[in-house]
Amino acid sequence: MADPRFAGQVALVTGGASGIGAGIARRLAHEGASVTIGDINPPAEEDVAASMMVDVREEDSVRRAMAAVIADHGRLDILVNCAGIPGPTSVNISDYSAEEFDQVVAVNLRGAFLTTRAAIEAMLPRGYGRILHLVSIAGKEGNPGMVGYSASKAGMTGLIKGVGKEYATSGITVNGLAPAVIQTPMIADVTPETLAYMESRIPMGRLGTIEEVTSLACWIVSPEASFNTGCIFDLTGGRATW
Repeated sequence: MADPRFAGQVALVTGGASGIGAGIARRLAHEGASVTIGDINPPAEEDVAASMMVDVREEDSVRRAMAAVIADHGRLDILVNCAGIPGPTSVNISDYSAEEFDQVVAVNLRGAFLTTRAAIEAMLPRGYGRILHLVSIAGKEGNPGMVGYSASKAGMTGLIKGVGKEYATSGITVNGLAPAVIQTPMIADVTPETLAYMESRIPMGRLGTIEEVTSLACWIVSPEASFNTGCIFDLTGGRATW
């Protein structure tokens, strides 16, 4: 029998305590990877992966997490950054506070910058790595009433495309996965009006599942995806138009 796809590989999944991140962590571990979950919350399933406290907004927290993974395993092959918050929903920009905007950008965009930079530093000595960020169709099309979320996810898209080109010959790939709305605990923070709007935009007429996200995500971070970098993969039930 062939070795599992990720046998011998080491992965860090930020925002991996629940939802999409937890699903990806489980799938990576099932396929042979040594997985560490980094989150501000404890994971629901302690036996799936090691875990540590990571606040992606804080530079020192991200660096300590990366150093701990290297100390424990001697390498990092995969970073999947799922840390993110929606921020206010159904709120027009005129009523959207600067403080709330800054909070969303700090987690989503600053977190993507800090985790990407630290992962590249860890991966460069071996000349191999896979970095994947969970972005959103909102970063391409914009969701009304969610200016912080839409803007931060658009910023992540620019980061992915730029850094992917910077390191295109290094053996490290940097990609994004942009789902439409997925059935996860995070949608509990979205108002029913906004959720109904987002679902109405999906031609398939349903929410995506965590299993559908993990299937594509794990291909993107596998050795098979060797000619894809700076790419945003859509997972939108037909919503994406570009």
